[in-house]
Amino acid sequence: MTGVVRALILAALCGLILGSCKPNVGPRDEVAVLETNYGRIVFEFLPDDAPRHVANFKELTREGFYNGTRFHKIVKDRRNSPIAIQGGDPNTISGAPSTWGYGQPGQKTIPAEFSKTLRHSRGTVSAARRTSDPNSATSQFFICVTDDPEYDGQFSIFARVIDGMNIVESIAKAPTLTNSTVPLDPVVVQRIYLVRRSELDLASGN
Repeated sequence: MTGVVRALILAALCGLILGSCKPNVGPRDEVAVLETNYGRIVFEFLPDDAPRHVANFKELTREGFYNGTRFHKIVKDRRNSPIAIQGGDPNTISGAPSTWGYGQPGQKTIPAEFSKTLRHSRGTVSAARRTSDPNSATSQFFICVTDDPEYDGQFSIFARVIDGMNIVESIAKAPTLTNSTVPLDPVVVQRIYLVRRSELDLASGN
């Protein structure tokens, strides 16, 4: 076998391997619709920046994973102003409140896809993770209510809100339990589904 033939075979094998590992981000015009007891929120995805996180969110959505989960945390700054709302933990469906935010053992983890260009601005959707491990994102996510540059380069941005930002802000203003970040009244994600953007009425405002 000549060196040229060997090189071509190796290149073909590498292409097959890399191709099989490429995440399935689905149609580029596909958006996520979150139906909550506060109202509807719509995400558009950013597959060029975080393909693995997009693929993971879509896979979980198709499985119905998020249906019945809650936005369990209202993140606030030192002045007690809301920064973000966080959800996506399966423990919030039927688990004890003390377990909310910790996720479940065995959940698939997604390696970090930190962007050098995207910023955590109002409406940004980013993957939550453990503080000690940048590659520990699973199903949880947060939506920024305001700009927060401290998050830049620390969390993987995979989507942004294109409709229903007023709903996000209403959730962020909800009263919380005493000395807690948990909303006093449950903020339930009744279901999340995927749809082509052209098929969706985006007239509800942002």
